[in-house]
Amino acid sequence: MRGVAVVTGASSGIGAATVRRLAAEGYEVIAAARRRDRLDELAASVPGVRAMTLDVTSASSVAGLAASVDDLAVLVNNAGGAIGTETIEHGDPADWQAMYDTNVLGVLRVTQALLPALSRGSGGHVVVTGSIAGHLVYEGGGGYTAAKHGAAALVETLRLELNGRPIRVTEIAPGMVRTEEFSLVRLRGDQAAADKVYEGVEHPLTAEDVADCIAFAVTRPAHVNIDLLVVKPIAQAAPHKVHRQKQ
Repeated sequence: MRGVAVVTGASSGIGAATVRRLAAEGYEVIAAARRRDRLDELAASVPGVRAMTLDVTSASSVAGLAASVDDLAVLVNNAGGAIGTETIEHGDPADWQAMYDTNVLGVLRVTQALLPALSRGSGGHVVVTGSIAGHLVYEGGGGYTAAKHGAAALVETLRLELNGRPIRVTEIAPGMVRTEEFSLVRLRGDQAAADKVYEGVEHPLTAEDVADCIAFAVTRPAHVNIDLLVVKPIAQAAPHKVHRQKQ
């Protein structure tokens, strides 16, 4: 057994795939998210997985998670997401606030709460599922790119502040990943619009591709830190440059 890993946003997509992959790597995994029914199904299907209800926007919910964890090897801050594609001119501040609360403050709350557990063993690892949106910008993505830039800055600062302690800090920054919910949520439930995001892209990344990157980072020798791993499908050169097959 490699130790205990916590994965937030674990009820679907990259989070669920990461839970499965880390369990296969020998971790005892705490799958944490708001939708307990999905977590229970995941835990029932994967040995070594324990479900825990978590809302990363709630300090009391995060405190409850921290109280249940003693010695932690890996924390994967995966909870996040995008809302809307409006321009800055027409963006809703409530959407921006919701994205910041999940993608940035959620990472802050969970990391602060679990750093004591990460410090108790021989070495811990904080992983944040960021995005290429944290390193580039594109039209219609102002709120999401601002939030992911904030998450990237948090990761880089945390690494500086933990220097000298045996805690590694990694950002995994995916490009286009096709999951069941990301674009659907971003486009407010419009399935046709969500499908169009991936139209003509033969092989976008999958949740399992990103989970593979996370597993690679956390299973390196203890002296090796992957600071930033950017991963995109071969069809995507940049957020605005995607090769699409003619239909």
